[in-house]
Amino acid sequence: MPLRHGLRIEDSRIWVIHRLQEYGPFDYEWSPDLQGMEMTYQGQKFGEYCNSREFFADLSEFKLPTSVYSVATIALGTLIQAILNGRPSPQREALILRRLANSNFSRYATTSED
Repeated sequence: MPLRHGLRIEDSRIWVIHRLQEYGPFDYEWSPDLQGMEMTYQGQKFGEYCNSREFFADLSEFKLPTSVYSVATIALGTLIQAILNGRPSPQREALILRRLANSNFSRYATTSED
């Protein structure tokens, strides 16, 4: 049975499932100077992480449902933080799901194996 709400995670790419529809991929790329990361949605930059005090994200141009951009921002931000802290892949996914559950987005704290 397809997920009504949840995530699909493949490597660094994240899709948010909202009301049976997938939005994504949300992803990141290292900035050209390797000092930060650029966040992308469908290949278009929407944000940048420079350091823990300097970051921005703006998905408004994509007209996504509020829950989708909230979940995507939490998931991608958690992924970037986990990468920078040297967490291995299995721990990253568990951390994302836990952070979503703790942020009142528990219905998205499920992954699809699609």
